[in-house]
Amino acid sequence: MEITDYLRLLRRNWLLIAASTLVGLLLGGVAVMLTTPTYTARTQLFVATQNSGSVLELQQGNTFSQARVASYVETAKTPVVLQPVIDSLGLGMSPSTLASKISANVEGSTVLLNISVTDSSPVRSAAIAEAVANSLISAVDRLESPSKDGTSPVRLSVVTPASAPASPSSPNTILYLAAGLLIGAAVGVGSALVRSAVDTRVRSESDMRKITDASVLGGIAYDADAAKKPLLTQVQSQSPRAESFRQIRTNLQFAHVSHSSKSVLVTSSLPGEGKSTTAVNMAISLAQAGQRVALVDADLRRPMVGEYLGLDRSVGLTTYLVGHGELEDLLQPWGTDDLDVLASGQIPPNPSELLGSVAMSNLIEMLEARYDAVVIDAPPLLPVTDAAVLAQRVGGVVLVVGSRIVKNNDLLKSLSSLQMVDADLLGVVMNRLPAKDPDAYTYSYYSATTETAASVSPDSREGLAGKSRKDPGTSDFDQILFGEEDSSVPRYFGRRNS
Repeated sequence: MEITDYLRLLRRNWLLIAASTLVGLLLGGVAVMLTTPTYTARTQLFVATQNSGSVLELQQGNTFSQARVASYVETAKTPVVLQPVIDSLGLGMSPSTLASKISANVEGSTVLLNISVTDSSPVRSAAIAEAVANSLISAVDRLESPSKDGTSPVRLSVVTPASAPASPSSPNTILYLAAGLLIGAAVGVGSALVRSAVDTRVRSESDMRKITDASVLGGIAYDADAAKKPLLTQVQSQSPRAESFRQIRTNLQFAHVSHSSKSVLVTSSLPGEGKSTTAVNMAISLAQAGQRVALVDADLRRPMVGEYLGLDRSVGLTTYLVGHGELEDLLQPWGTDDLDVLASGQIPPNPSELLGSVAMSNLIEMLEARYDAVVIDAPPLLPVTDAAVLAQRVGGVVLVVGSRIVKNNDLLKSLSSLQMVDADLLGVVMNRLPAKDPDAYTYSYYSATTETAASVSPDSREGLAGKSRKDPGTSDFDQILFGEEDSSVPRYFGRRNS
């Protein structure tokens, strides 16, 4: 994975990472609340030697003190020192237990001895620290005396008395919260990586690019209203959904430029990826550009074209294939443009055999002879073989990939099945892409708004209307491709018969 892939992964899972970080922060706060606060009192002793005060003796005494002070660090935690502290303060604990509360160390290469005592009570910690310092002074005086009546060559003095601390030394609130924050963020990022490794669904064009180098004809953003209003004619002509299909239409012209056949098969890997709505809207978009278009519902298992367009599907493709009707009688015109629809007809018991018959091949040839473009809606590739059978008889195949629906292996199997039958894959249409997400495929574009139109005077609008005959549902580039201004520009699905 490249850096951009990791950044996309983090943006894709930002909610998971943020939630995990917040949970870690909360757990850090809970740990602070549940931890019993402890207080640390400190005292400091100075170790000196008793001598006459000559320079040589002072140097020797200083060296002697530095060598001795390291031993006093360990002595401070022995029963010789701690038992008198326990007896004097009435502590109900053993010397070993008290030793676990005491920390002693030497400050650098000096003769300063630091003693720290940690306890749940600030007053008691200070009292223990003071008692340990006094007990250590007495113990050293006894241990260092050369004889019973002798004088110890070493003298310990308290230079920093112990005092009750005002704030607890533990828990460290900032440290706990920072640790919880970092651990939570690490868990979130780790979960995102695991989720990415386990979740093999195709989410974006970059995911699709890792599987195939097929051309991307366009991307369609997810629209919650698409279920109620699936057709282009039901949305505004300048809506992102309408613009997406115009882009697909334009790219399809160039993808099909080298083909003599005018038929295009629209299929997907699995049900629910939106191949039927894509086929219907592709046909509508082509018809809006001035093409004579035939739309064939060849999904003889779950036909949806008739339902979307509000047409009678009791007669249609199967009626013609079994020889019970003429093509002219079965084609149903739809809309104000030159779009004719051949519905599915009755669902047969043997769809694959009918679609692979000679009658189906003859039908496609007849439609190509009469129309500029033939769009065929076929069943998904993986559940049944119908689409693979039809793919051999058309000029090209458009594969619809539903974002977050199809998995990598499913897409690989679909591409492999098309390759096995030597089908010509014109390109891929990414469907159901999120509109505001790292996987989004939409781009901002300029379009006339209602406010802009309202700001133009009636006279100005009339003048503009007189100068332009362009269909408001057609982009400038499509006007060049399909308009009558330049007859030298080819229509890649064939020119309209006049």
